[in-house]
Amino acid sequence: MARKHLKKIFRFLFLTLFVTFMAIYVSKSAGYIEYENRKQVALTAKQIEKFEADVAAGKNVNLTKYLKKNERNYQNKISNIGLKVSETMEKGVNKVVKVSFKFLADLAE
Repeated sequence: MARKHLKKIFRFLFLTLFVTFMAIYVSKSAGYIEYENRKQVALTAKQIEKFEADVAAGKNVNLTKYLKKNERNYQNKISNIGLKVSETMEKGVNKVVKVSFKFLADLAE
């Protein structure tokens, strides 16, 4: 009886970790971080244009008005651990896939 419960718990934890890994892996692969960085660069370019326009118009310029406000960083130990786990799982999955394809290639020869 206890074995069935442990088996269910293990399956649930494994499925949860796998889904979490896939979500982080897909967001990383899809370039979400690069997209966010590009948005920041575009925002900075807009702020520079606004600054230059205000200087050309002879307005009183205050640099703090044009600087990007710091956004809150929501990374914490749990998210860092999740990222490390997903990267470790990614390495493991890559190794398994490579070994599998190598095995299949050897069988085909």
